[in-house]
Amino acid sequence: MFDFRQNMTTIVKIQISGPAGSDVVIRFSETIGEDGKVLMPDPLFKQFEIGVFCKFTLAGTGEETWEPDFCFTSARYIQVEGVSLEDGQGLPVVQSLVSRHVSSAARRLGDVRTYKEDVNQLINMCYWSFVSNLSYHTDCPQLEKFGWLEVTHLLAPATQYIRNMESLYSKILDDIVDAQEPNGLCPTMAPEIRYMCGPLHDTITWGGAVALLPDILRFYYDSTHVFEKLFDPCVRYMEYIKTKERDGGLIEHGLGDWGRDIAFGNNQANIETAIYYRCLRNIERMAHELGKPDAENRFREWADRIHRVYNERLLVSDKKEYPYAFYTSRDDPGKYDRNMVAQAFTLQFELFPATHIADVQTAFLADCASAGNHIQVGGIGLKYLFNTLSDLNRSDIILEMARQEKHPSYMRFIRRGETALNEFWQDNCRSKCHDMLGTIYEWFYEGALGVKAETEAYKTWRVKPPLGSEFGMVEGECGMSIWEDRGQVQEDGCR
Repeated sequence: MFDFRQNMTTIVKIQISGPAGSDVVIRFSETIGEDGKVLMPDPLFKQFEIGVFCKFTLAGTGEETWEPDFCFTSARYIQVEGVSLEDGQGLPVVQSLVSRHVSSAARRLGDVRTYKEDVNQLINMCYWSFVSNLSYHTDCPQLEKFGWLEVTHLLAPATQYIRNMESLYSKILDDIVDAQEPNGLCPTMAPEIRYMCGPLHDTITWGGAVALLPDILRFYYDSTHVFEKLFDPCVRYMEYIKTKERDGGLIEHGLGDWGRDIAFGNNQANIETAIYYRCLRNIERMAHELGKPDAENRFREWADRIHRVYNERLLVSDKKEYPYAFYTSRDDPGKYDRNMVAQAFTLQFELFPATHIADVQTAFLADCASAGNHIQVGGIGLKYLFNTLSDLNRSDIILEMARQEKHPSYMRFIRRGETALNEFWQDNCRSKCHDMLGTIYEWFYEGALGVKAETEAYKTWRVKPPLGSEFGMVEGECGMSIWEDRGQVQEDGCR
């Protein structure tokens, strides 16, 4: 067993000598058991423990070098069977074993560091989780290798700090168009390697990438080259989603806040209607850029209708439960609940009436406090939770959430020796190189370092570090498509 200390995507290369006809088996794992051998901790996926391996036969010509032609996986531990490390055992002898990291060739852009060791470890975990999933953008590089689409737009504001993602996201949009069905549905993954059923096939938070990624390309790269070919697919997808509307315009048939526990989430009406609204606004902008005034007006009116229905159905303003207005989910029909996900999505997607913004912010912070500043969201809500806390200058709450002793907690992963993010908020997951929970990385740049784009492609940008925070100093490098900057942010200012 070889421990390479870092869980990452790998292509193995071995140098070995031994008798002709000797078989060598190589197994890969992110976890080892008490016996020191490869372990799949999830019993539902036990077959991956021994059922996935590389096998080759020695030619007996002296020292030989072997590597797979194309296969990669993620692993921290590599187990080589049928060999020895020393002569005289009657077995082939391993001279060297190299774990070679494989990732996208997209240009490396930036880095960020603090003077807090636990925070730096978390930054490192996120980084390795990201770069290990940049093929067609998977969310795990070992078990599924599926092109799930929610991570493409949720993680884009984070990954654009470390790699130039313009070409990859443009290519992913081609995959989405290829996967779009005749009725307009964009499935949850592209390329659609495996056909799923129900909400695992049809959820706007995934399929909506068709309308979300073009605007991401516009904002971060000042690139609108995909608008022409994406406009019609976006319109067709919105026409399909319109058939799923409930109560005048709510969307709530999908996966909700996926990963709240280990699977289906809640807050479908809040999350999926907000994504629907954002998609409509993006298509309105695309129509404007393409010189389609009729379509622009149509999608403006369509989005305005969804905004109105969202507030009619989800805004609670009678102040009976609390002395402020708030947004409820529809998880328990007939009851009003005030949760951080509903408030965060309303704030981040600008779905509130201007007169209620202070109330919704109060409701959001109140729910964080009532939860003891524990994370009470899944993989979908996580980005918007941190975005909202950052907007409210509450880096203290973000760090308290990250450091909780029990899950959900980033630092629990670190305390247990993980070097990349797990799939869910669990000690032992089937996947331990998953990027879905990595949206906190965006905050390290925008909140801790304080660098944030104000206009397209950072033509206008600001530095607004959280002065008075616990960090003292944050260092970082950012290289974007039109500029590069290196700097340090200190409590007494920045330079």
